[in-house]
Amino acid sequence: MKELVEFIVKSLVDDPAEVQINEVTGDKVTLFELRVSKNDIGKIIGKKGRTALAIRTILNAVSTKQGKRAELEIIE
Repeated sequence: MKELVEFIVKSLVDDPAEVQINEVTGDKVTLFELRVSKNDIGKIIGKKGRTALAIRTILNAVSTKQGKRAELEIIE
């Protein structure tokens, strides 16, 4: 799942070298902490949060199919 999020995010940003994803695994939930450069934060969030919602929806669908639960947190 981490590779999927990384692929999607790197496709959207201008500076893919600055993309950092930290995976925190818990008992029931896996949390992905996403950091991008300050210039690209708007591209990840999108208008009214639509891009971030779309990434979270894809992540949720993949994690549900695997019988797990995952969340995406965008850190500025």
